[in-house]
Amino acid sequence: MNDKYITVTQLSRYLKFKFDNDPNLNNVFLKGEISNFKAHTRGHLYFTIKDEGSRINAVMFASNASKLKFNLEDGMKVLVTGRISVYEATGGYQIYVDDLVIDGLGNLYLEYEKLKKKLASEGLFDPAKKKKIPKFPNRVGIITAPTGAAIRDILSTIKRRWPICETILLPSLVQGKEAAPEIVKQIKNAEAYNLDLLIIGRGGGSIEDMWCFNDEEVARAIFDCTIPTISAVGHEIDFTITDFVADLRAPTPTGAAEMGVPNQKDFIEFLNQVKIRIYNSGLKIINDRSKKLDSLRNNYILKNPISIYEIKEQKFDTLYEKLNMIMTNRLVVEKNNLNQYKDKLNISIEKNLDKKKNTFTNFINKLEVLNPLLTIKRGYSITKIDNKVINSIKKIKKNDTLTVEVSDGTIISTVSEIKEN
Repeated sequence: MNDKYITVTQLSRYLKFKFDNDPNLNNVFLKGEISNFKAHTRGHLYFTIKDEGSRINAVMFASNASKLKFNLEDGMKVLVTGRISVYEATGGYQIYVDDLVIDGLGNLYLEYEKLKKKLASEGLFDPAKKKKIPKFPNRVGIITAPTGAAIRDILSTIKRRWPICETILLPSLVQGKEAAPEIVKQIKNAEAYNLDLLIIGRGGGSIEDMWCFNDEEVARAIFDCTIPTISAVGHEIDFTITDFVADLRAPTPTGAAEMGVPNQKDFIEFLNQVKIRIYNSGLKIINDRSKKLDSLRNNYILKNPISIYEIKEQKFDTLYEKLNMIMTNRLVVEKNNLNQYKDKLNISIEKNLDKKKNTFTNFINKLEVLNPLLTIKRGYSITKIDNKVINSIKKIKKNDTLTVEVSDGTIISTVSEIKEN
């Protein structure tokens, strides 16, 4: 009964066998754009090749990937050679890439990446240098083709969302070789219109059609422009140099108009909400002040102002008594301290006097020992001439008048003879 049923693995193997034995799938040439690129640590490359309608998973093993002379990145346009087979684990088919080169559009992508890296290094993409988009612009300039869906979408969106805003069209080519110089010219002309906002863009198209928005001069003109600028080029998946250098990037021209001006309905609703909040806030303030006024009106102090004085008077009496007590206690303490200091001083003075007396007595005793009067009392005398002590006969000559001091008086005599020992 179940013999006619096969497993999923058997089906995958059968399909793989069919793919591997189909000569049309063993040597396939594909062209498309790389996305979801991932480089494995072992050197294998995994990515997706896509176009506008479909996509296929791709694997390039390290043996072939090592031969590439360039690095793969998302967005590259490539020409791929390989074989189609089924990956049994998922049951999905994929291309195993043997060789890969960049096609003509890929060269444009390389130029794009080179310019992008150059301008980024110069700071043209620096978020800190971007100007703030005004919330309520009064005059908006639009640089785009005067005909086509882009200008219609922008104008209709602005009129619907913010009808009081004035719009000024600065017509320019938006594809072809002459487009870039015209865009640069109109960016410079926009400075003369006193604009609050400038929108630059066009609708979708091929990479060649939108290449003027990858022009270096256009990028530098946007960076130097003093007007806040929105870039609105192509569809949401399209990225150009102007998207990075502009103050704001919009996914589409319609999106630029929506991001550039407010919605009047939202603004009116906002004003209504503000009005309600102001009213409620004012009402709350009035109620709070009324309650405060009632509280003040019924306050006991205001009804009995004399009570303020009475309370202060009572508090003053308490503080006065406390101060007196503190001062009295302080005086007692100081008096006790003074008496203690007095006693200590008296003791110190007495000790010092005793010490001085002892010192004085010692000095007197020493002087007594050296006192010449004591020597005289022992039988010695002092001989002087003109109040000068004579200690040698060589200082005396005949007929000199000598004064001789003894213990009980003075003898005055005249030298009649001098004898030397």
